[in-house]
Amino acid sequence: MSSADLARAVLDLLVRNGAEHAVLSPGSRSAPLAFALEEYERAGILTLHTRIDERTAGFLALGLARGSRRPVPVVCTSGTAAANLHPAMLEAAHGGLPLVAVTADRPASLRGTSANQTTDQVALFGDAVASWDLATPEELAGVVVGDGPVQLNVQFTEPLVPSATTAPPVSRSPGCHGERATDGAPRRRWAEAPDAVRLPPGPRTVVVAGDGAGPAARGLAERAGWPLLAEPSSGSRTGANPIRTYRLLLAGELGRQVERVVVFGHPTLSRPVSRLLAEAPEVYAVPPHGRWPDLPTPVTGTAPGYAAEADDPAWLEAWRAADRALSQLLDGLVEEQGLGPHAVAREVSAAVPPGGSLFVGASNPVRDLDLMATTYPVGERRRVLANRGLAGIDGTVSSAIGAALTRPGQRHLALLGDVTFLHDATGLVIGPAEPRPDLTIVVVNDDGGSIFATLEQGAPAFADRFERLFGTPHGVDLAALCAATRTPHWRVGSVPELRQALSTPNGGVEVVEARVRRDDRRDVDERIRGLVG
Repeated sequence: MSSADLARAVLDLLVRNGAEHAVLSPGSRSAPLAFALEEYERAGILTLHTRIDERTAGFLALGLARGSRRPVPVVCTSGTAAANLHPAMLEAAHGGLPLVAVTADRPASLRGTSANQTTDQVALFGDAVASWDLATPEELAGVVVGDGPVQLNVQFTEPLVPSATTAPPVSRSPGCHGERATDGAPRRRWAEAPDAVRLPPGPRTVVVAGDGAGPAARGLAERAGWPLLAEPSSGSRTGANPIRTYRLLLAGELGRQVERVVVFGHPTLSRPVSRLLAEAPEVYAVPPHGRWPDLPTPVTGTAPGYAAEADDPAWLEAWRAADRALSQLLDGLVEEQGLGPHAVAREVSAAVPPGGSLFVGASNPVRDLDLMATTYPVGERRRVLANRGLAGIDGTVSSAIGAALTRPGQRHLALLGDVTFLHDATGLVIGPAEPRPDLTIVVVNDDGGSIFATLEQGAPAFADRFERLFGTPHGVDLAALCAATRTPHWRVGSVPELRQALSTPNGGVEVVEARVRRDDRRDVDERIRGLVG
């Protein structure tokens, strides 16, 4: 069996399990896979994306997996190339995404012999990722693809180039169950799980929708008449029940009255929500990705879903009334600030068209969006996505591009901080023949890490050390950086300019830079928290 045949057998397995996209970084040992991928693309079986940097490639594949919910292989050569996939694989593990690291390797006989570019790659990503070490097609029989991230470590022997370039016939099997929308995205409708646990009325209950919660959280909140505390990337923040200012209200009297919490998805954004989950008398959870993360206090119960009858409407109305009043105060404060980070989040959220998506970066942008996000009407398909598995800032440009590529023909936006953008600047290095989505990347540039100003280390007592240790100003000219990769760039200095930039996209990948202050971030944050009486 030649290496070319082994590579084709690997791709056959992936395609049978629903793979439609694949990402490749160049290398020698991975050549059999590279040639096979090109064959499969010419045959119309896979769409191939190439990137010169494995870390960028890994996060591009992660975005493709997040956007499509299908397995996406990322192929690389041996040695440090495989190690560069580690951050994306960890995010996939904690986010429950079917990312497949296909790491090329030398034969097992060369391990431990100081052979060039050879190390022990088996189970390189530890217990977080299922791993198979493969030398023959027969060993693929036990491989499971599609239930979270996996590593296929494939041993290739020379010759590494094919003797023929004819792609074998491959049949595609659906990799994502459910009704398919016309744009190819899975269309999921909320319904009670058949084994849902019915919760009795009475206790003052809120529904918390963390990352990836989906429409089930909204469905339960609407049926029971409970407040919905939904993060931007929950997939639940539609309809009439979401409470926009929930993070602020949890610190007030209403937060202290909560007696029961029902949690969907993976809550990641808010210390007030973390305290609520730790202190609430009852917490019921739908475990994300089949498991519930550790909490400071035990969960009262877990189930595949929950059901409830209509509860006392006065409880929901109290939250709505408080939310309306607080939102008005918040909007006034944001308007007073002019072009600040909260205004940018508001404008970007409002600019997402039906059918489009918004990919939001970690740190302050996702929290600003949480306060300022538009509540979209039920039935208008807009996606808000984020890498919240480990909530890192790495790879966000690439992930946003990957997610946008899964919905071609639509307008997409991304909202990132400047440090997040710089951390993945190589995400803009895209070959001239590579597909590019219509993606506007909005960078909130305050020349450093402003989130730390809102935390304990941003207190005045540490002001003499803050800038070097946490603020980390960089002074990078983003226009010049974008010019180096031929990425269109537009710098804005006011809300009207931002609106104009968002309403007139160039097409393809472009960057809109919003320059904002950082020196007042702590003060603004304190003023926002102080709005709660």
